[in-house]
Amino acid sequence: MNYEFHNPVLVEKVLDLLITNPGGVYVDATIGGGGHSERIFKKLLPTGKLIGIDADEDAVVFSRKRFGERVSIYNCNFSNLSDLLSDLKISNIDGILFDLGISSYQIDNAEKGFSFSKEGILDMRFDKNQALNARYVINNYKESELTRLFKLYGEEKFSSKISKEIIKQRKYKSIDTTTELSNIIKNVVNKKFINKTLARIFQALRIEVNQELDVLKKGLIDAINLLKVNGRIVVISYHSLEDRIVKNIFKTSAEQKLVKILTKKPIIPDEDEIKFNPRSRSAKLRAAEKILNIKTLANVQ
Repeated sequence: MNYEFHNPVLVEKVLDLLITNPGGVYVDATIGGGGHSERIFKKLLPTGKLIGIDADEDAVVFSRKRFGERVSIYNCNFSNLSDLLSDLKISNIDGILFDLGISSYQIDNAEKGFSFSKEGILDMRFDKNQALNARYVINNYKESELTRLFKLYGEEKFSSKISKEIIKQRKYKSIDTTTELSNIIKNVVNKKFINKTLARIFQALRIEVNQELDVLKKGLIDAINLLKVNGRIVVISYHSLEDRIVKNIFKTSAEQKLVKILTKKPIIPDEDEIKFNPRSRSAKLRAAEKILNIKTLANVQ
């Protein structure tokens, strides 16, 4: 496994906004390779506690080796955050970070099937224990279902044409690899649009397989409910669908007077950070602070 030590995105902003009590309990809800966690841990006092979680078992194995006993790390989807903290006898937390970007390790690992530029089985699961994968979606969803998810999760204008071609080709043989799917898409999309279209279709499949948007809603709601008064939530998103959910949940929470929004507009990386860390180029950071200690925030559309 080659989970690299990637530069954490917007790290100074994260630290400034997240940590209000260095002796408190903090959660990195997407620990990945541990870039943010390393910097968060250094800001905490010996009495502070950092918990890291990730749905990807490879990330958990890597980060446990990286941190040893310094950070408590669990193989867990952040939609199960409330249950995990309950099991740990932790009722409230001082801060939580969600960095929603897919890691370079996940993209570069062909076996995971996330990348349209690498040959691999169509998989795309963060959690290998779940049943649904991208190969099942491509080979079993109806044309209308494929079109819907490509439009909804990929915002792709060629969704209908691509769905028709997938249905046509899978009559002859199952579509099993990333290359096979990429070639089908290339058959119907103009070359000048192809890279963006491939990225959108693969994004849509990944979101569908992992139910990312529903998981994000639940994770954010649980996190806000679990924060102590004056505790902070910081979220870094990388595409408009995620950012819209974060914005709406923060807005609803503020209207219910549960939180105070700390970022009127999302914080984005400056040019120097983008040059130094290209994966940060589409990042948007939003943050809020808990002001009312009542667990009342319900599901938000």
